[in-house]
Amino acid sequence: MMISIEEMAEQFKLLGDKTRLKIVSLLSQQQMCVCHLVELLQSTQPNISQHLRKLKDAGLVVEERRGQWIYYSLSIEDKPHLKDAIEYLPKVGEEEQGKINAMMCE
Repeated sequence: MMISIEEMAEQFKLLGDKTRLKIVSLLSQQQMCVCHLVELLQSTQPNISQHLRKLKDAGLVVEERRGQWIYYSLSIEDKPHLKDAIEYLPKVGEEEQGKINAMMCE
C-alpha cells in the first residue's frame, strides 16, 4: 500500500519537534515506560504523555499495558520512509543506557 504525500508530510511534521524526535530515537532502541522518558528528557509526565499521544495517533508508536504501567514502542515497520531517517538519529550512550537499566517505574 502506498502512502500519500499528505500522510508523509504529517509524519515528518510530527518528527520536526525536538522532543518527539528524541522520543522516537529512544524508542527505536527499546520500548520504554513514560517514567523512563520523563527522566531521560528531563520533562514533565503530562508533556511527555502529550507527545506520545500525538505519535500514537499518527500510528508511529504503540502501547502495551503491564500492570499499572504502559510501555511504548516504535511501530514503523510499514513506514520505510521513516525507518531510513530514524536509522540516522544518534543512539543512546552507555551512560544513558545505564540509567535506563537502573530505572524502576514507581
